[in-house]
Amino acid sequence: MPDGRDAIAVKTLTSIHEVKPAEWDSCAGSDNPFLSHAFLAALEDSKSVNAQAGWLPQHLIIEESDSGLAACAPLYVKSHSYGEYVFDWAWADAYHRAGGHYYPKLLCAVPFTPATGPRLLVNPKAKEPKVLKQALAGAMIQLAEQIGASSVHLNFLEKPDWELLGETGFLQRTGHQYHWINEGYQSFDNFLEALTSRKRKAIRKERRETAQHGIELKTLTGTDLEERHWDAFFKFYMDTSSRKWGEPYLTRDFFFKVGETMADKVVLVAAERDNETVAAALNFTGDKTLFGRYWGCTEDYRFLHFEACYYRAIDYAIEHGLRRVEAGAQGEHKIQRGYLPTHTYSAHWLFDPNFKRAVDRFLTDERQGVDQDIRILMTHSPFKNQQDS
Repeated sequence: MPDGRDAIAVKTLTSIHEVKPAEWDSCAGSDNPFLSHAFLAALEDSKSVNAQAGWLPQHLIIEESDSGLAACAPLYVKSHSYGEYVFDWAWADAYHRAGGHYYPKLLCAVPFTPATGPRLLVNPKAKEPKVLKQALAGAMIQLAEQIGASSVHLNFLEKPDWELLGETGFLQRTGHQYHWINEGYQSFDNFLEALTSRKRKAIRKERRETAQHGIELKTLTGTDLEERHWDAFFKFYMDTSSRKWGEPYLTRDFFFKVGETMADKVVLVAAERDNETVAAALNFTGDKTLFGRYWGCTEDYRFLHFEACYYRAIDYAIEHGLRRVEAGAQGEHKIQRGYLPTHTYSAHWLFDPNFKRAVDRFLTDERQGVDQDIRILMTHSPFKNQQDS
């Protein structure tokens, strides 16, 4: 059990609005827009997240008399495992088959957002950050016990916190995504020079073919974003959702609120033809990272998806001096476009000792499998320093 659980008072909030935005953001930092008060509030206010949707907010905060909010964590009681991207459906099925109830469970994560970032949020001015993080983790366990939850999960952690939680008894899980790293490139052509000749030519060919469609691509942010852009994008989102998930996670009001409260963090690549938006890729930006989130289109144009989602994201990152682009979950096709496999991390606390032992054995094998998969995938790297040119 993590130390500090009883020594530090941790409060549970049923809405993000119970804490002041500036105080929450002082802990969340500015590189991950999904952890901002504005983003979490947009999820709640738009009813994309609530008890009916299976995401009951139970955010944790730790206050110190001399410095205000010292630490916090986004936390939800879940009645299902949709919208998490760290798949535990097999665990739920096994637990139910054994006669247990897997739900409710507690999840510390950003809903519907498979983006790595801090989860145990500590104010940089606070004393003993490790103790505060342990206190937050311990409070999650205590809350789970109180409500009869089977487990506690923290998804898409940064590696140091993953290691800290492993030291305190959480089971450790890994996965992988595809990220592009900015090695100080001065332009897109400068980036291409780092690739093998064959991959460089393939990307240039894709970009030329996209340009021949008669489509104008615009990268929009801040005041460039208009209501018509959100209307068009929501149509794309609904179409993609119906094909991928059966029903959408996010409401139209969510996108309106994001556009209203954090447009400066939005980077929308809109593809227009004959004054009509025919496709768009939605990104969010932090201080160092551009996060690709959603893509949608009404018409099929060869290579447009790669241009809007991957190449324009690289263009933006280079122009604005960002360190990386996270292109979201899945997609081995991203490798040849410069997005390399990168570990992702999650941590899990299971109360049933027999179930915990079984999952622990599974995770040991799974971690080895993930490492092997990444090694194999890296053999397909398009970079000259990793392949013969």
